[in-house]
Amino acid sequence: MTGRAALRGLFGTLAAVAAAEVTVRAAGGFSGDLPAPTQVLAAAGEQLADGEFTDAVGATLRVWAYGMLIAVGVAVPAGFLLSSIRALGTACQAIVEFLRPIPSVALIPLALLVFPAPDRMKTSLVVYASVWPILLNTLYALRQVDRVQLDTLKVFGFGAAARAWFVSLPSSVPFILTGVRVSASVALIVAISTELLAVGDTGIGTYLAQTQSAGGQTDQMLAGALWAGVIGLLINGALTTAERRAARWWPVSGKEGVA
Repeated sequence: MTGRAALRGLFGTLAAVAAAEVTVRAAGGFSGDLPAPTQVLAAAGEQLADGEFTDAVGATLRVWAYGMLIAVGVAVPAGFLLSSIRALGTACQAIVEFLRPIPSVALIPLALLVFPAPDRMKTSLVVYASVWPILLNTLYALRQVDRVQLDTLKVFGFGAAARAWFVSLPSSVPFILTGVRVSASVALIVAISTELLAVGDTGIGTYLAQTQSAGGQTDQMLAGALWAGVIGLLINGALTTAERRAARWWPVSGKEGVA
């Protein structure tokens, strides 16, 4: 994003906040139920010093991180395996296409039965939701690998593992990072949604559910949602930067994965 585009985005955001502030104030907060943006921002500032909220953020990020690590550890090797053994890839294609569209939140009852512990239940759903974009991008990346490079290494006596390590994996990194970036946002959404719907011990979603049920804490609830958005934005920005740097260093610099 250029400096001019960033300034335009900042101006648009400030204009939207100002318009919302004026509208809410003029309408009397819709009978006092809806706080003004400045009240939400003030509550967000207070939450930085609130140990309960920071613990909730830490719990959600812990589940998110564990889920992402497991998803990458499962999806990338699975992608290489399905790509290397065509018969296996063909056999699993229907299963992947059947399971992939199922929303993770629809599996909450099943996850509660299999993993009664809240953190394990949330992590399992995060893994389920996150594994598909990474797997699909890995498969897509391996189809784009330069066959000439693979054949050259084969002629010089390099085995399948060596060819995968020296050619396939480096060529796939930018695509895989695209899948990781997409999955990271999905994982955060699923983690918070699961906490909100299946109220666990702690987490951002649990915090939002508790402030909603307590009543009179709409500003705290919206501030928590605001912080969730900020965290998602920071994660996406960090992974976008990593993706761009990888695209400059690895052979497929002009290509992007499928988002």
